[in-house]
This record gives sequence, C-alpha cells and structure tokens, in this order.
Amino acid sequence: MRSRDTGAADDARPESPSSEETTSPSASTRGHPRRRVVAEWTVVVAVAVLFALGVRTFAFEAFLVPSGSMEPTLEIGDRILVQKFLFNWHDLHEGDIVVFARPPADTMCVVAGQNDLVKRVIALPGQSVYSTGNSVFVEGRELSEPYVTEPLGTPVASKQHPFKVPAGELYVMGDNRSDSCDSRSWGPIRGSSVVGEVILLLWHNSHPDLHSF
Repeated sequence: MRSRDTGAADDARPESPSSEETTSPSASTRGHPRRRVVAEWTVVVAVAVLFALGVRTFAFEAFLVPSGSMEPTLEIGDRILVQKFLFNWHDLHEGDIVVFARPPADTMCVVAGQNDLVKRVIALPGQSVYSTGNSVFVEGRELSEPYVTEPLGTPVASKQHPFKVPAGELYVMGDNRSDSCDSRSWGPIRGSSVVGEVILLLWHNSHPDLHSF
C-alpha cells in the first residue's frame, strides 16, 4: 500500500508548480496520507480480530482440565485442544474424548464456574451398556480400556438389566472411574450438548506435551 501511495503522489505533482504550491502545501494534502494509513491499519486489525474470534468459535478451542475425573489420561491443570470445525457428534466413536455442556441433571457435582465437562464416550445411541466387576460391556462386548487404572466404583446397570442409550444421546464416563461424576450419576448426555472432540493434549504435568488422541 505504501508504494501505491508514493506513486499516487508522483502522479498528482504538477509539472510546473508555483512557488506557493511548493512552499505551502495545504493541511488537507499533509493529512491525507496519514488518514489513509490509519484507515488501512484499522481494517487490518479488525479483520485479524474477527478471524481470531472465528477460529476460536468455529474451528478449535483450548480448554483447561479442572478436575481429576479423567486421570491418568488428563490431569488437573492440563490444557487440551478441542476440534469444533465441521464437528458432528454423529461421527463419534466409542473411546473418543469429548467436551460437553454440563447436563441439567447434574446437581451433585456442580462446581462454580465449570460449565463444560470432559469425559470419554462409552456407548452410542441405541447401544446397551452394563458392568461386571471392574469391566464395562457394550452390546455384550467387554471394552478394552488400558487407560483405566482405578476400580470401577459405581456400577453401570447389570448384565440382567443393561442400560440402553436413548436415541440422540451418549453414555460417557471419566477414566478415573472411582472418582468421576458421569452418566452413572446423571444419565446419558444429549449429543447436541457436545462442544467438540478432544484431539490434542497441549500441556501436561506442568509442561508442554503434545499428544494426539
């Protein structure tokens, strides 16, 4: 833009300027380039801000893990990156980690200022889920969960009376099974309440640690 401004000034210069024009340029002539530069930078900054807000709102967003319900996978203070761009909860699979809005039925584990929760998807709409001992079964198949190190704690229904996930909902649990408020406490969550899928661990154990999920 600066080179174009210089060219414009050359084009406007008279071939035989009078002494008055040479020694006493008008205030409007002096102020025009400055106003143009300010206007251009204003537009650039505005576009950058809008772009940044758009990326945060529609593409990706970083979240801070506030509790130990997902330990050892995610610890308190970890930072995770959540994919929101082109995200469709219908594409989720068993084992995916998601961030979702706190369900209205959660009245036991509410913490002020924590409106988003992070858990792992255990069962999808229409699937049946139950537990036996420390093992979780979905559609009669035992889940392979190497990320779980704690005992199950509160059971998930029973083999005789498994829980069937309603249409449009997801059954979620924390990896720290013995210390997690999840679907065992307040039931399945609406798929539409899912903010996005966790795709990257940015910060872990007090230092940068890039790890994809």
